[in-house]
Amino acid sequence: MPTVTVTVTASPEPKPVKDGGPCTGKDLVFTMSAPQDTFAGSERPQFRVTVVNTGKGSCTFDTGSLNVRITSGSDDIWSSTECRRGDSSKKTLRRGIPHVETVTWGRERGCDGGDPARPGTYVADLKGKKAKKQVFHLR
Repeated sequence: MPTVTVTVTASPEPKPVKDGGPCTGKDLVFTMSAPQDTFAGSERPQFRVTVVNTGKGSCTFDTGSLNVRITSGSDDIWSSTECRRGDSSKKTLRRGIPHVETVTWGRERGCDGGDPARPGTYVADLKGKKAKKQVFHLR
């Protein structure tokens, strides 16, 4: 009489999709843009910062880590993180749905009514994030 052998093969469980945990840097794409590159008179430069989660599930992101920094040469002029009012908030980023913030610079050095920035060329960058720097001019 023949013998029957039964072999059981266990399939590995799929990795659970991260949902609601903190976002990781490799899952986030940052962009920054400005509506124009020259600001005259009392026009206040604005920068649109976009964060997109490319991970497999939703994750939480601390908006306080978005630091738009203005420099002129080696001179640090302004930082949105240093001048932020109130607490930053955590946002849930769903896969592929952009989170957009507009950061406005009041054309002053530092916070709380510092000296006005002089006409010239400035650079805005999203400190610590891979996003294209914005070169702009004050007139």
